Amino acid sequence: MSDFQQSGSVATLHNLGTTTPEEMERQLNLFSTRRKITLILPSLFSELEAPALGKIVDELCQVDYINHIVIGLDRADEQQFRFARDYFSRLPQKHSILWNDGSRLKAVQQRLVELGLAPEEPGKGRNVWYCMGYTIACQDSDVVALHDCDITTYSREMLMRLVYPLANPSFPYQFCKGYYPRIADGKLNGRVSRLLIAPLLQALQRTFGHSDYVDYLQAFRYPLAGEFAMRTSILPDIRIPSDWGLEIGVLSEVWRNLGRHSVCQVDICDRYDHKHQPLSAEDAARGLSRMSIDISKAIFRKLATDGMVFSQEHFRTLKATYYRLALDLIERYYNDAIMNGLHVDRHKEEKAVELFAANIVEAGHTFLEHPMETPFIANWSRVQSADPDVLRLLRESVIADNSGSQS
Repeated sequence: MSDFQQSGSVATLHNLGTTTPEEMERQLNLFSTRRKITLILPSLFSELEAPALGKIVDELCQVDYINHIVIGLDRADEQQFRFARDYFSRLPQKHSILWNDGSRLKAVQQRLVELGLAPEEPGKGRNVWYCMGYTIACQDSDVVALHDCDITTYSREMLMRLVYPLANPSFPYQFCKGYYPRIADGKLNGRVSRLLIAPLLQALQRTFGHSDYVDYLQAFRYPLAGEFAMRTSILPDIRIPSDWGLEIGVLSEVWRNLGRHSVCQVDICDRYDHKHQPLSAEDAARGLSRMSIDISKAIFRKLATDGMVFSQEHFRTLKATYYRLALDLIERYYNDAIMNGLHVDRHKEEKAVELFAANIVEAGHTFLEHPMETPFIANWSRVQSADPDVLRLLRESVIADNSGSQS
């Protein structure tokens, strides 16, 4: 924490350390009697075999203010699902596992396929979308929070700070985004945010002129943070991408659906680390290479809906502008790291920028070549309109899976 300045259209709430975790937890226990809180955990089965999730579950076992924990489980066969039920059984809170690869949820998926409303691409976006639908169907929460399952530095204080702005009935916020420094093991992390998002947003302003939406994204100190919370009442109207543009897509939907006084970001920890994706320069379908393309497309699509016109010439200019700005930022990051005794590999940073610059053009080309592409999953309001019974079926399927009854 260094200042109390507000960033553009987003209120920034700082962690001064003047309220003890015990006092904050006491307040949340009081608030949660009026505003029920659900936590969504999107997980791969492989994360149950890693130490990070075990620590997260240990910390959650000590949280009293969470009413319901919804776990989205991907890439698990029947034996692995049974293992997951035992794994999470120590949670004292009500908890439900969405076995996305089980026959019951596959039947729900097929029902939506026949309506043309199913999220077809597997991944975090689809997992989160079904968890949101199940949360709506349960009708037992006022606030829903989400964080990843690979956080190696997790503490329950992170969750406290994430949900506090929405649980406190005297605050006006309906959406809260977490932020934190990306420093671990003596290195600067957060390459996609530092080396792609920050210079790309600057380049868009310089190339196309002022945009309120770009201003809004620039206000977030860590726009790619996987930790966010929102009032449950807005879930039915949120359209999220099925690709790796999830975090930017959610921010775009919040921009579309909420007024600026309803959005905040909060400092949730002093130290954060998680599983790192490889750069994957040799394979554009994996790692940070895929992520950079999907994020860029998500931003271009949103700007197009606001009336911005793109062409191949625009994207070539944008690439050149981005590249120069990104190289300047590398110099600043290097100087900042040296002053703080941190390590930055400038060669690797510049290799990443070269890849991201090429992927900005690739994302622009894909955007122009496929103008009818609809990577957003239908929101749950539309799904309920098309099939009023699907949420009941989803809820009953999850309950049946968790009870251990036969398909």
